[in-house]
Amino acid sequence: MSRIDYDLSLIRGIVFDMDGVLSASTVAVREDGTLQRHSNVKDGYAIQFALRCGLHIAVISGARDLSMLPAYRSLGIEDVYFHVSSKGPRLEKWMCDRGLAPEEVVYVGDDIPDIPAMLMVGLPCVPRDAAVEVKNIARYISPCCGGAGVARDIISQILTVKGLWLGENSHNW
Repeated sequence: MSRIDYDLSLIRGIVFDMDGVLSASTVAVREDGTLQRHSNVKDGYAIQFALRCGLHIAVISGARDLSMLPAYRSLGIEDVYFHVSSKGPRLEKWMCDRGLAPEEVVYVGDDIPDIPAMLMVGLPCVPRDAAVEVKNIARYISPCCGGAGVARDIISQILTVKGLWLGENSHNW
């Protein structure tokens, strides 16, 4: 049974912000000025599994640093967009390109730049440690903090409703 108050059987696409969602809100800065982000391997497994189950996954981030691109590509995410200053138009184009209606899409964000995109989808979600402004418009607040299982939390609930998470169709683990 899902903790998310939404018809998850409708969901065909999920869009994640990066910093504060797929990675923690805090980012280490190396001596040379490059950023050191960390990702959650359980989130990575869930993303790979969701893609195999036919969900569309995208990452839309305002970050300028492309260091996470190889990691996302290795998970199978084809739609990765960095240095996006206005997430709404980028999300709208992605949904159009993928043939997705707003009610079929989840957007997971954690801060003010995510609000326009969150207002464009049927299921706006946030991690537990998101900014209060985005919590106020979220339909679901994950019990997980950013970078600590938010993607797995949401994906597992969606795929459970669809009968794919630990169901008879999940034999190819």
